[in-house]
Amino acid sequence: MIGRCGMRVALIAVSVFGMMLCQRAQSESPTDVTMHRDIVYAAVDGQQLKLDLCVPNVQHAPPLVVWIHGGGWRAGSRSSPRIAEIVESGFALASISYRFTDKAIFPAQIYDCKAAIRWLRAHATQFGYRSDSIAVAGSSAGGHLALLLGVSGDVPDLEGDVGEHMDQTSRVQAVIDYFGPSDFVLRGKTQPERAYTEKSGSLALLGGLRDGKVSEEVERWASPSQYVSADDPPLLIFHGNADSTVLLDQSERIASLYKDAGLDGRLVVLKNAGHGGTAFFRGRHFETAKQFLLRHCPMPTE
Repeated sequence: MIGRCGMRVALIAVSVFGMMLCQRAQSESPTDVTMHRDIVYAAVDGQQLKLDLCVPNVQHAPPLVVWIHGGGWRAGSRSSPRIAEIVESGFALASISYRFTDKAIFPAQIYDCKAAIRWLRAHATQFGYRSDSIAVAGSSAGGHLALLLGVSGDVPDLEGDVGEHMDQTSRVQAVIDYFGPSDFVLRGKTQPERAYTEKSGSLALLGGLRDGKVSEEVERWASPSQYVSADDPPLLIFHGNADSTVLLDQSERIASLYKDAGLDGRLVVLKNAGHGGTAFFRGRHFETAKQFLLRHCPMPTE
């Protein structure tokens, strides 16, 4: 379904995502936007994988930001991307769904995310955004998947065969991670009470307990920390120092690996912040994210 945000929001049935973007575009953005909802980017095991896409109606194709929602790899929705305001700065925004752990375990989730990137790249001209300037962002479980997308571009074991655009690269040009896990082996050592119990969705993601433990091989396979290399894209991380769901050491780990590799990486620690909350996505922290995106996925000038 395609709708113009110039239409009165009260008269059209749109998701929370569509309503939020359309209302803001009407009142604050210098240009209007076109909303594309419920686009099927792939189908696997009888399940349709969908995304929503919002594209500013501007003269030159804008960069694209892809949002990956959180929810412990077992819940959550693409309907309310936390960085929706980025559209007001001229970026196109896609929000994607992926298979939950009740349908499939790792690596299904990263296969789906990469399929979405390939689909979005293949359809850039059709929808009017840039195929060579794609950033990815996500929170919590979505942050983990955003990290993994960033550091595993073209890694064969994590590409999968989901979708119809295998000729397209899954690489992205920038990554923003909000408090996502980066190293499941480390998490098992510093936070076993969550890592190896149903308190954390990662237990199901990694295949559950076998003989009283999770396979360390799978933990490494699913850990972004295992794939950092010199050609990885710029990274911005936000994490609260009072987060008891995903410990700060997860973000410190990936930030340290980026530094050791001589890569462009920055960790922003929010004092007294827990696992999520509006402080991460508003005010000066939103401005930090926006400037990061503008620096690495700049707007076209002609």
